[in-house]
Amino acid sequence: MTARQEREQPVFDHPSFSLLRYGQRARTLAISLLALATGGCVFAPAETFTLQADVPADFRVKADAFYVPATGETCEAPPRQRGKVAPNRKFFTSEYQNVARTAEFQIPLTTRAGGCPLVLRSLKLNLDAKWGTHWSEIGGDYASLTFRDVLGMNSPAFPGAGVQEFQGQCQWLFRTLGPKRSIRKILHCRASDEDGQMLNRMAGGVLQRDQLPGRTVRMVFRMAKEEEPYMGDTWIRFPQGWKRCLGKSLEDQYAFCLGNTVDFKSFIMPDGRECTVYPNCTE
Repeated sequence: MTARQEREQPVFDHPSFSLLRYGQRARTLAISLLALATGGCVFAPAETFTLQADVPADFRVKADAFYVPATGETCEAPPRQRGKVAPNRKFFTSEYQNVARTAEFQIPLTTRAGGCPLVLRSLKLNLDAKWGTHWSEIGGDYASLTFRDVLGMNSPAFPGAGVQEFQGQCQWLFRTLGPKRSIRKILHCRASDEDGQMLNRMAGGVLQRDQLPGRTVRMVFRMAKEEEPYMGDTWIRFPQGWKRCLGKSLEDQYAFCLGNTVDFKSFIMPDGRECTVYPNCTE
């Protein structure tokens, strides 16, 4: 090779340049890590977990995630601007379907608003269900999850299979409303035990945040086979079905039974029929 050819050899093939290039990459990496540690603009993508909600037919699922400043941060999320979603909240929606199915969402565990690092603090799982064909014939209830930095000493660890499951059960509660005593239904959802018995608390639980990346939290909701009155001592059950107590008169909106087991009044079913026993309409 001639002297001229040596001088024209590309400089990036020279051993000294390789060392220089390695040093530049190391400095770039160090700057990126420093920016992460000091809350700079360069940061890793948010870690997520999978939220699954098994729901009966004619249900809609909406997840409302709420974020707060990470532990040790003194910053605050900027205030909500008019007409926009609050910077510390994220919403996820799965619409109605006429079959039982699993709604699935990818929920970020962290986010950033106005330069403030935020972590997931709670998640409200809104459940809406149709009980009729009219647009207003819808009931709603919710379940909730809470996220913490560390759980208590006696709290169980996240299952090794990578899926944490919470059981719930929903039930339709019926009542009469208005001077025509029209039937209306209220959705009632609560946690359930291993035998499927409804408990007196909301469905959901508490989770440790750093145990969740890449894992799945599953909420399983089943529908109770039988409906029950919304308010106690207003209906009496017979072999044919439930009868609405008369109360003081036909106009009595509350119409408590108060021990009267012989006087009842009719009501109007959602399809317009006047009936004397629910849900079979006729005795």
